Amino acid sequence: MASKLPDVKSHGGGAEDGGGGKKWPGFVQFFFVLSVVLCVLLYAPRLFVLTSTYGIDFFAQPPPPRTSSRVVGQADNAGVGDVVVLDNQLPSPCSSLPGDTICCDRSDFNTDVCFMAGDVRLDPASLSLLLFGKQPPAPNATLEERVRPYTRKWETFIMGKIEEVRLRMAHPAEEDGHRCDVRHDAPLLVMTAGGYTGNLFHAFSDGFVPAWLTVQHLRRRVVLGVLSYNPWWAGTFSEIISGLTDYHVVDLLHDKRTHCFPGAIVGTRFHGILAVDPTRLRDNKTIIDFHDLLADVYETGEPQQEPAAARRPRLGIVSRRGTRVIENQAAVAQLGRSVGFDVDILETANGLPLSASYAAVSACDVLVGVHGADLTKFLFLRPGAALVQVAPLGVPPIARGCYAEASARMGLHYEQYDAEGHESSLSRRYGLRDAVVSDPEAAKRDKGWGFVARVYLGGQNVTLDVARFRETLSRMHAHALRVRSSHLQGALD
Repeated sequence: MASKLPDVKSHGGGAEDGGGGKKWPGFVQFFFVLSVVLCVLLYAPRLFVLTSTYGIDFFAQPPPPRTSSRVVGQADNAGVGDVVVLDNQLPSPCSSLPGDTICCDRSDFNTDVCFMAGDVRLDPASLSLLLFGKQPPAPNATLEERVRPYTRKWETFIMGKIEEVRLRMAHPAEEDGHRCDVRHDAPLLVMTAGGYTGNLFHAFSDGFVPAWLTVQHLRRRVVLGVLSYNPWWAGTFSEIISGLTDYHVVDLLHDKRTHCFPGAIVGTRFHGILAVDPTRLRDNKTIIDFHDLLADVYETGEPQQEPAAARRPRLGIVSRRGTRVIENQAAVAQLGRSVGFDVDILETANGLPLSASYAAVSACDVLVGVHGADLTKFLFLRPGAALVQVAPLGVPPIARGCYAEASARMGLHYEQYDAEGHESSLSRRYGLRDAVVSDPEAAKRDKGWGFVARVYLGGQNVTLDVARFRETLSRMHAHALRVRSSHLQGALD
């Protein structure tokens, strides 16, 4: 799979990008080339290992062939000419966007999204997108907009850390100063790798799911322009990036070339937590289609598994570290085996690539874990599987809001196991009669988010009541057997 990391030429100023720098003397060039060859001979094997293991691309890949005659966002045989359909959302004031136009939809509580149709050119010095119209703008045309492309616009603190992008109609006299160094045949999507996206839950809920639902209709014929681009983000999510785009990512804050596009989208749509609302999309896509993207990029071959009828259902236990740990994890694993599961302990923060997590989780019939960001990997489960979320004291409403509806939309069976006072480590600190343990909702009242985060999210572990949890696992085992029987019957039919 070709890397979509930024082209390494993007930080240089050679002849290809119009840098116009001074030419080096011939002998200097000779020794420079010689040193590069020696470095490649010495270190190439190590680089290849890193590339295959972590998805890091140390060498620029050639851009995809130019196919600008292809209609983007429409069926290949639509016969409507070279049209870029930017906005796939319904309803939207920007759904029908004429050429040489800037349109912003600011009606959503979570996000602003702006669209530019026409000759769009990046001005990296001012972090601006300039639209060069073929004709002077209409008297009532929008001449300038500003937007911060992140899906939490209601949260002032974090939005202040998201770079603002300026969109404006350019005067024809500016064209000489914005000649194209790189001309793309696909529109630009501006998104950010900043905000809270260092957390897996937010990386998907704030980042990749919104990005996908915004541009999936373009079928990877879109260039990702990324703010706050960083190697961790690119390496961790390299396969998903490749599932979104056929092009190299443009590092908007460090690439100093003038990139040109036949249109641009700044910001991403948001349908809810890990949600895709088919009624708001022209093509009725759902979160299951996003799951299909994950399967496409992570399943590189036919899974080598025993026939379903020949193996026991598989239970995956997400093993947290630090806080919200299952303190009797070994006993819970043994309980799972006694109920009839094969049990896998899925370590978090283990340094393995996300593809390894996908392989482990997608093989599970049931996934169990305490509320936390790593449960976002439920997106890797196959439809029909089950998610059991363990909610510590004070956390049940938060836990349900994050994963219950999203699981149902994924075609998963969802159950929530709400820990009781005697199962929480807070009982050792406060005692069973303290309101923090006996009545968390009363204890939280008027205390604010800081109290919840410190006490209930950051300050407790759980010791599951094995007798009580057996009932949950027994139901999950029966569910797994029913799903298996249904699949086998369907195959026979």
